[in-house]
Amino acid sequence: MKRLLFIAGLAAGLTAAMMSARNPKIEPSYAWRLIEPLGLREEATIDTLPDRYGQRSVPSEISDAWATTGNLGGEGMNMIWSERPAMSDFFFRDALRPWIPTEDKMRFYNTRIPMTLLSYNTGGGRDNAQDRLAAIFSGNINRRAQVGALLDYLYSKGSYANQAAKNLVWGVSGSYIGDRYEFQGYFNHFNLVNKENGGITDPLYITDPAVVQGGVTSVDPKSIPTNLSNAHTRMSGTQLLLNNRYKVGYWHEEEMQEGDTVPRRTYIPVTSFIWTLKYTNGRHLFLDDDMAEVSKFFDNCYLSPEMTRDVTSYWSMQNTVGVSLLEGFNKYAKFGLAAFVTYEINKYTQTLDTLDRNSGVETGLTPFPDGITGIAPDATEHLARVGGQLTKQRGSILTYAATAEFGVTGRVAGDLRLRGDVQTKFKLLGDTVRVNAFGAFNNESAPYLMNNYLSNHFIWQNDFGKERTVRFGGSLDIAHTGTNIAVEATNAQNHIYFDSAYLPRQHGGSVQIFSARLNQRLNVGILHWDNTVTYQTTSDEAIIPLPKLAVYSNLYLKFKIATLYVQLGVDCDYYTGYYAPAYQPATAAFANQTTTKVGNYPFMNAYANLKLSKARFYVMMSHVNQGWFGNDYFSMPGYPLNPRRFQLGVSVDFAN
Repeated sequence: MKRLLFIAGLAAGLTAAMMSARNPKIEPSYAWRLIEPLGLREEATIDTLPDRYGQRSVPSEISDAWATTGNLGGEGMNMIWSERPAMSDFFFRDALRPWIPTEDKMRFYNTRIPMTLLSYNTGGGRDNAQDRLAAIFSGNINRRAQVGALLDYLYSKGSYANQAAKNLVWGVSGSYIGDRYEFQGYFNHFNLVNKENGGITDPLYITDPAVVQGGVTSVDPKSIPTNLSNAHTRMSGTQLLLNNRYKVGYWHEEEMQEGDTVPRRTYIPVTSFIWTLKYTNGRHLFLDDDMAEVSKFFDNCYLSPEMTRDVTSYWSMQNTVGVSLLEGFNKYAKFGLAAFVTYEINKYTQTLDTLDRNSGVETGLTPFPDGITGIAPDATEHLARVGGQLTKQRGSILTYAATAEFGVTGRVAGDLRLRGDVQTKFKLLGDTVRVNAFGAFNNESAPYLMNNYLSNHFIWQNDFGKERTVRFGGSLDIAHTGTNIAVEATNAQNHIYFDSAYLPRQHGGSVQIFSARLNQRLNVGILHWDNTVTYQTTSDEAIIPLPKLAVYSNLYLKFKIATLYVQLGVDCDYYTGYYAPAYQPATAAFANQTTTKVGNYPFMNAYANLKLSKARFYVMMSHVNQGWFGNDYFSMPGYPLNPRRFQLGVSVDFAN
């Protein structure tokens, strides 16, 4: 069935490409994304480029150092510090962030004709099949109004036992950009189901299988025993965002030109009033009904010794109201200035403890830790923040944005968020050089679930102080030489992390992190060599462990045969050895450990990317170098990367 679907998709792609070649279509006009907290628009790209298209189907390619459970659609953590997002209020979804639609990934499109981006990717065989179908649609009702939709279905059986993932994401969106009124909004739903295997039981099955198989050197990955076989997690949720802006201004009447019969009028907005409604919810389920497995894998059972069914849910309703003096309404208005107020309600519901622990009856359960008598199953937070924003989005030389936000009630009272960004550009050797710089200071309270959590295997009750983080850095981009250099420095005080017992802890001191990254593109004729080298160092590896060096290198030939774009190459991911985090499936948490190092292994893919008009294709042999440089290809303790596999896919830009 999978092959038939792929063949059908391939045929559709070829048909669309040939029709497009005979009848050229108009390209989509432009795309944008929203910038918090007031919904300012920032230009974005439309994904139609063939470069690195196939690499998106390799789990470890999400970042240059990605700690992952291995399967596409599975949990992971970005080990490039400058790219790692902050912990969210519902920390379970952080591990699955690459597969969940988030505000920074949402795009709005303005197209003169309807647009559909459809892709299908597949790989592996019957026992380890990996399939993904994704579609993005956008169509204009008129030049001001647009509607859109997205669908992303991923099903991967995984290369190892008890590792399957099945993810479904869908959503709708719309926008209206008028003279007086603007609206941008979307609704997304996601449902992600992952089998949890707890890692393989012995790393020798990967590094030296003959030792554990009586001299047999080959091993079937699906036959490797795992710590868990009946466990799975389900992460589901919805996202709703409605951004409204009403602009007050005046009509400017231009001088009539020869041939005009009516005067031309342009609306000049001066002030805008903004209201943004944001609603999110999430539900995390961890289930394991194998009593022997539960008692063997987990150290503690607080609620049931026979099975685990942990359910934690969350919803948040946030309203932001703001007023803005707009940039550019006259020659003296060189910047925009805004003030806003945010009111937020968060509701948490946790697994209910139904046992009478004072009855004196032996339950066979682990006693609660000292000082913990129980966690309330329901909790509600009422939070309020005020802030201001100074922006300059227009200008050929200098643009900037500065935002300040203060917490005034509830848990966030006394919180402070400051962020400033500046961009400039200038001419050098006949080309444009772009310089970006930023600085940020955060003094924020710990999320509720870091202080209060109850489940069958983990319980904690903390009184963490505010985390204080100072970050600053910048980048230099020289398009003429294909060079981008970025540096960043961070001071993290009171950092919250998970310790070796998978419990949250707060480091009382400060940790400094410095990183520098070089992106360099080189080419001689059709031969191209793209490299990204990231160096990062941390002053306390026991608190924030990171690989010191991460390298992505891509060597390829790029040429055309008539109208067929061709890219043939080999790419490689490599990072130095370090104490990678350990993964806890019951809480989707990544914990520090100091017993097992991973890394120091090149992961290589041989591929061919092709594009014919509106259709992109790829074929790839992922992990082509398996066995060439040893077999220590672990991403985290107990979690090896996928073995060698053949993958292919097609993506078609249907201009309707």
